[in-house]
This record gives sequence, structure tokens and C-alpha cells, in this order.
Amino acid sequence: MQELAERIETDGVYLGQGIIKVDGFLNHQIDSGLVMRMGHAFVAELTAAGLDVNGVTKILTAESSGISPALATGIVLGVPVIYARKKPPLTMSQKIFTAEAPSRTKGDMVKLMVSPLYLLPEDRVLIIDDFLATGQTLVGLIDIVGQAEATLLGVGCVIEKVFEPGRERITAVFDGPVISLAKVDLDGDDTLLVDG
Repeated sequence: MQELAERIETDGVYLGQGIIKVDGFLNHQIDSGLVMRMGHAFVAELTAAGLDVNGVTKILTAESSGISPALATGIVLGVPVIYARKKPPLTMSQKIFTAEAPSRTKGDMVKLMVSPLYLLPEDRVLIIDDFLATGQTLVGLIDIVGQAEATLLGVGCVIEKVFEPGRERITAVFDGPVISLAKVDLDGDDTLLVDG
């Protein structure tokens, strides 16, 4: 997605330790027009990868920065979006699907929780998230889909950090399409190299 690549080049900042700051348009302040175009791009890329997107019944993401691209994709497809919560509200039932993943920006382990009321065995799921980096959050979401006995159809990420092992970690547990809208690498001076 060329527009996204240009925005990362203009506004993205590499902070070191694998952290790319894009909070001016993606995960603090949200450029709603750009994010809606991401939703359309996810549908187009997954279709090009051979996925029948008409079969999708739910989109799953992680709280909180995955919500906006997941919601945009859900709007394009006309399907509900579920986000895995990191803290259980009082309204969440006792029986939940859970997985753990490290949070680089928070510096600790986070628990991902989804209610079985909203992720059912008959669901056909897309996982949409903001980053593909280490892949551990996505593996946790894939595990939650498995706990629900639902069917995972594909994985989409806004930005893939190609200098990290996330893609290999995902493809070790999922053999369907894994797409990213922009790929980011680092040169020897820790300058972002972006490919849309």
C-alpha cells in the first residue's frame, strides 16, 4: 500500500529495540481515512492471495491498537469485529479463551481474553492487527481461534517488521495467507526502509 509506505516514511520514527512509533496516524491519533483505505486494501490483498473473503464471519484483533484496522476491514466486509481484551471486565463470563504474549511497549506479559459468546465453532475468522514483529501476539490470537474450534482463514497486519522473526513464527502454526500492507526494514544506521 503505497500511501501507507509514504506515511511511515514521513511520520514513522524508529525508537530502537524494535519499536517503530506511528502513533500520529495509527495507534494513538488515528487517520480515519487512511485506516478505512487499509480495510479495503486488506480485502483486496487477501482476495489476491486466494482467500474467499465472502466466507469470513468474524474479525479478531488484540486490544487496543489493532482495533482501528480490524474495524475498517470489518466495515468493508460487513462482519463483526472481536478484540481480545487485556483486562477482564466484570461482564465477562468465567469461562474464557485465553493466551499470553509479551508486550514490547508495555514491557511485560499480557493476557489476551475472548468470550466464548462471540467466537463460535462455526465462525470463519480473519485476524487483523497493527504490527507483525515477533509474531507472539498473533500466535496467541491463532491459539484463541483454535480454542474456540473456529476456522482461521487468514492473517493481515498493517506493518511488518521484516527484521524480526514474526512471519516464520506465524507460518510455523498457520499455513494460510499472511499479508502485510507495508514492510519495514532497517539499514545499518537504524533508518527505516519502507516497502509498500
